[in-house]
Amino acid sequence: MEQPQQCLIRIQSFYPEFNETEKKIADYILTTPEKIMNQTITQVAEEVGVASSTIFRFCQRMGFTGYQKLKIALASEIAAPIRSMVQEKIQEQDNERAVTEKIFNTSIRTFQDTIQTMDFSLIKKAVNAMTAAEKVEFYGTGNSGIVALDAHHKFIGSGLSTVAYTDPYLQRRAASQLSENDIAFIISGSDAADEALEVFNAAKEAGAKTIVMTNIMRTPMNKRADIILRTISNGIESRTDDMYSRIVQMSLIDALYTNIMKARKPAGPLGKFKKLFE
Repeated sequence: MEQPQQCLIRIQSFYPEFNETEKKIADYILTTPEKIMNQTITQVAEEVGVASSTIFRFCQRMGFTGYQKLKIALASEIAAPIRSMVQEKIQEQDNERAVTEKIFNTSIRTFQDTIQTMDFSLIKKAVNAMTAAEKVEFYGTGNSGIVALDAHHKFIGSGLSTVAYTDPYLQRRAASQLSENDIAFIISGSDAADEALEVFNAAKEAGAKTIVMTNIMRTPMNKRADIILRTISNGIESRTDDMYSRIVQMSLIDALYTNIMKARKPAGPLGKFKKLFE
């Protein structure tokens, strides 16, 4: 579970789910990773204003057995030039150029962080499953609804039978009518996690296969979904519309579309048959 090169990325990914105390710890680590390398757990606790045991539990939540393991992870990560997302917060004094550069730089890092944590075998699995399905239905509410509509728009004319639902009531109704030959492709973000879970449960009860694209690290869907496609969310700067996550998810849809179109190129009968089982 421990991935030293991904310590800061994991903290950034979990950030929207932290309570206020955890955010204080996260902010301290993200803004002063070099300083922590020379501090004990007691010193960090004093700086943040929490108990040492709270720091220890935070380390465990991030997937490390203790504070020393987290420090080792940080050491390997800050060896390369890393700029914290915290540094990209929009400030009142920022002019148009500064705002634009911060938006672009944060988007670039969100893409990079997602690539570093991506399991590409799951991309292949999703491509194969979608290619073989009778119908693929995209579900998303709120910010995720934009991604769902974009996905349906992309796949029109691809040869796949697709549709997108953004209304919670229609989502549940549609998901309950799926079959074991269909796929419920659920796009989930922190802004509508409960609605996504309800649709997921309805699709599961109907016997459909499920693909979940989410920027939430811990959700009940993670263990039950047939395929999980995780993206990184920039949760450091509070916003109701996580533009960075949306852009990455749309790009991942583009990647799936391109791979599926590549897989659907004319091949001999035997080649087509083999692809279903890759």
